Amino acid sequence: MNRMQQIVSPGSVAVITGAAKGIGAAIAEDLAARGMNLVLFDRDETALDTLAGNLETEALSLVGDVARMDDCERLHAEATARFGSPNLLINNAGMMRRFGPWASPEDWREALDVNFTSALRLQHLFVPGMLEADAPAAIVNLGSKEGITTPPGQAVYSVAKAGIKILTEQLEHELRNVSAGRVSAHLLVPGYTYTPMNFPEAKPGNRKPEAPWSARQMVDYFIARLLNGDFYILCPDNEVTATMDAKRIRWAADDMIRNRPALSRWHPDYKEDFAQWMKS
Repeated sequence: MNRMQQIVSPGSVAVITGAAKGIGAAIAEDLAARGMNLVLFDRDETALDTLAGNLETEALSLVGDVARMDDCERLHAEATARFGSPNLLINNAGMMRRFGPWASPEDWREALDVNFTSALRLQHLFVPGMLEADAPAAIVNLGSKEGITTPPGQAVYSVAKAGIKILTEQLEHELRNVSAGRVSAHLLVPGYTYTPMNFPEAKPGNRKPEAPWSARQMVDYFIARLLNGDFYILCPDNEVTATMDAKRIRWAADDMIRNRPALSRWHPDYKEDFAQWMKS
């Protein structure tokens, strides 16, 4: 049994934020089926209770907001009082906002708090105990392709998720040095996924569109890569392959190297060049 298999194993403990619906709920269902004990944290009390009632494992459900430090402190206190230091922390909570680059900082505040600062808060609270526990442990932060290729249209979300990428890279480097790899960090980057955040108007029982993966598909891919010990877990979907993702990421990185205009993928002068690049 490797280190990640020890972490994701019966009797281990996982803390999941944004757990009530979508990707968080699908992760909770998978880990519960593997016999892990769970701490589920979300603002939606009704959905959280429904999920916990359907899980065949020991689950502590806590209602709170990752944007509030006092709620995060309560999550840490109650989780560790019940189970001790967790083996797995999954910073999954997120929200979509479309504020642009000269919108008010106050408009940006909640989106940054939920999509970025919450992960920093929870790392601050949980990582010291994970290091002291002398047991294998891991932190998974939910990133986004919008934090890597940063398409125009929702600057606040792209900025927050770009921050998550850098934060998680820095975290993994530091953990590797101080714990000799016993505690690790991992960046989960979903593809297009059929979740309430992406499809807020969807009703239970609606047919999933063809393009996105289901949350279940995404989680199957994620868990397999996590058990393999991968740091970057970049998920495809039904329209975007791993090869397409790699080419888009390379093009974005080359903007700086080649001194192209910012976000040249969406610049009219580079439309044909980008199309040829994707075909090459």
